[in-house]
Amino acid sequence: MISGIINVKKEAGMTSHDVVFRLRKILHEKKIGHGGTLDPDVTGVLPIAVGKATRLIEYMQEEGKIYEGEITLGFSTTTEDASGEVVETTPIEEDLSEEQVDRVMAAFVGQITQVPPMYSAVKVNGRKLYEYARAGEEVERPERQVVIYSFERTSPLQFEDGLVRFGFQVKCSKGTYVRTLAVDLGKKLGYASHMSKLVRTSASGLEIQDAVTLSEIAQKVEEGNWEFLLPIEFGLGTLPRVLLNEEQGQDILYGRFIALPDVADDWVAAFRADQLIAILEKREELYKPRKVFL
Repeated sequence: MISGIINVKKEAGMTSHDVVFRLRKILHEKKIGHGGTLDPDVTGVLPIAVGKATRLIEYMQEEGKIYEGEITLGFSTTTEDASGEVVETTPIEEDLSEEQVDRVMAAFVGQITQVPPMYSAVKVNGRKLYEYARAGEEVERPERQVVIYSFERTSPLQFEDGLVRFGFQVKCSKGTYVRTLAVDLGKKLGYASHMSKLVRTSASGLEIQDAVTLSEIAQKVEEGNWEFLLPIEFGLGTLPRVLLNEEQGQDILYGRFIALPDVADDWVAAFRADQLIAILEKREELYKPRKVFL
């Protein structure tokens, strides 16, 4: 079995599941999962876990993400992005200023409440929201708390045919719907809006400049070049790390509890030398192995 992390550069038109399906064929490995869904129209970093690394997916998803894209003010869509049908139009007045946009964007920084879009995979009463949407049904959607670390405009306002477009960058927690952020920004400004472009440039500590496409991976595998497969340690995200001595390492491998008097975190990644051997969970004053990787 092969194990590791792959920094995939997802292309438009594919679901995250499509990427996993393709990789299973390319790598001849069934045990593959992704560390954070990307909508089909969104491109960029899709962290992939292979083999033993799939046990780290929950920690990969905890780390924040960075997106760059474009917001269009002037009309909204059913899907909150450029792929949907127009549902509302509000022509933009020429007196909209960059200072006004920047001030409203800054107000979103911090913990905010979002309502997931109808065209999303969030489940309500056992059905995905997009299934209700495709059937023309409305359903009450659960609110969620997310964190926006930064939300900034990255280009001048571009006025054209009653619309305004501008680039942005957002750093946010897991579970954030950037589409919804674009729509809510428009509402605060008094206009219908949608997210017209989006690229994920960073996720789980992986950067877009280091990402590889599926075709590049297929070619490398054919050549016997596996440099794209990163060590499973890349899947730890921001989980604190501790170095165990030989005796502590043996105790963990036997499933025993150990004391780590200088550690206060509830969850830690335990290493022996340079090798990850386990994820430890704190129980009262001792640590027990939750997941062992040897």
